[in-house]
Amino acid sequence: ANFLDVGGGATKEQVVAAFKILTSDPKVQAILVNIFGGIMKCDTIAEGIVAAAKEVDLTVPLVVRLEGTNVDQGKRLIQESGVAIITADDLDDAATKAVAAI
Repeated sequence: ANFLDVGGGATKEQVVAAFKILTSDPKVQAILVNIFGGIMKCDTIAEGIVAAAKEVDLTVPLVVRLEGTNVDQGKRLIQESGVAIITADDLDDAATKAVAAI
């Protein structure tokens, strides 16, 4: 497993860079994004996740769990993105879905 923390002030460009780092490893079979947005707003990180998934042209499953500030807006952005993103309600659900998607 790889762990990557983009920090509380992540921009779209930083999320894209993070996805490029993760997908550069051929052993990565899935990406699980777990956001508890207090400082980082969920809608902002959702925009970055969607943009990164499109730009990097992901070939591995992407599971996203959002919780915190602007969570409903973030979830809506993901659902309406047209990108194959698996959403999860909590970290346990996300981990289960990531393993099942491999």
